[in-house]
Amino acid sequence: VQLQASGGGLVQAGGSLRLSCAASGRTFSNYAMGWFRQAPGKEREFVATINWNGGSTYCADSVKGRFTISRDNARNTVYLQMSGLKPEDTAVYYCASRIAATTATKIIQYDYWGQGTQVTVSS
Repeated sequence: VQLQASGGGLVQAGGSLRLSCAASGRTFSNYAMGWFRQAPGKEREFVATINWNGGSTYCADSVKGRFTISRDNARNTVYLQMSGLKPEDTAVYYCASRIAATTATKIIQYDYWGQGTQVTVSS
């Protein structure tokens, strides 16, 4: 399984970005996906998760109301739409896939990881 994250960049506070994660190597549509992030000097943390068909999503409290996770199973891609970005959102963002259909919030529940994409929010 290969996951390729993209869409990161430098944005001013209050701005928006959309991250994409393209999956290959197995049946994408059967499995739940997640986004995590890791800021310098901090542990990797959960951001958002989506179940196999997009019918169930969950976001961390820190991003709720600002970030939206979605997926397009026809394109084998999961997205993270980020708006109202804050400097504290600065981190490397990772997408992950798990061998299960339901949402999950813990790192250990995910089986495959992408390489990460840098998001930097300036004040």
